[in-house]
Amino acid sequence: MTVAASATVVAEEIVRSDVLITRSRVCVGTGSEPTPDRVAGRLLAWYEPRRDAFPWRQAPGPYGVLVSEVMLQQTQAPRVVGAYERFLAAFPTLEALAAARRAEVLRVWAGLGYHRRAVALHEAARRIVRDLGGRVPSDPGELRRLPGVGPYTAAAVASIAFDVPVPAIDTNVRRVVARARLGAQPGDVPAPRIAEEAARWLDPERPGDWNQAVMDLGREICRPRPRCAACPILDGCRARGPGPGAARRAPRQGGFEGSRRQLRGRIVAALRERALLEPRDLGALTGFAEAEVLGALEGLTRDGVVERVGARVRLAEG
Repeated sequence: MTVAASATVVAEEIVRSDVLITRSRVCVGTGSEPTPDRVAGRLLAWYEPRRDAFPWRQAPGPYGVLVSEVMLQQTQAPRVVGAYERFLAAFPTLEALAAARRAEVLRVWAGLGYHRRAVALHEAARRIVRDLGGRVPSDPGELRRLPGVGPYTAAAVASIAFDVPVPAIDTNVRRVVARARLGAQPGDVPAPRIAEEAARWLDPERPGDWNQAVMDLGREICRPRPRCAACPILDGCRARGPGPGAARRAPRQGGFEGSRRQLRGRIVAALRERALLEPRDLGALTGFAEAEVLGALEGLTRDGVVERVGARVRLAEG
């Protein structure tokens, strides 16, 4: 329900405005929508002090962007910082990564989990060096042909590293575009419609900065339960409030303790310390039953993370 008022108190200030009240949450609008250029200017100005917040935003080059975007898949940015710096110290160039043994790449990947990403990044580096003259491609379609690179990662690398005007749409961006541009919740809008609007909204002069600004806005402000009072583009937002869909929670990922994901991580950690181990040894070291270890090893072998040597296993040498 929308309730008009001439004045309301928000953050202990009197604001003359239109007010959208939804489930006792108040978000403030100005009553007139600013031009798209003004909205873009505000968002980029808000992003400016965040440009150097992470090492991969500090002129990393295409290789550094590729490494960071693969690491950021399923991992929050603060956790990636140290791993990113260690990884580039160990493999400062594509050629260095391509020439490395798989086991060494997996050892340097320590702490990030989801080890198939390390395998995919290693194989991508080898393909780039072998087939593409050692240059990360700028075309999103060509990037998507690399192992471990999906639509979002391809768009992020193309826009950030090469200024290709293509929107990079992750969960955060989808939420911002649905609310700010379409006045809806992301679950209520078909993916092609969000992609179309994201492309229309994109700043073609600064596509990399724009994509990262929208990502940051979704991560920090336009959360599932938004912090509207802190939003730099609130008066240009067509939702101006969470709406009834904001209370929906995304399905929770299964608990980590005792999970297959935890077991896989412990197996890899054990193999970093001891080169060759039998499944029963891994059971004792990980605290899981041998049958569970065997099941996890099947998946790790398929993913190219470990390999069998007779009755024992080790990190894949690749």
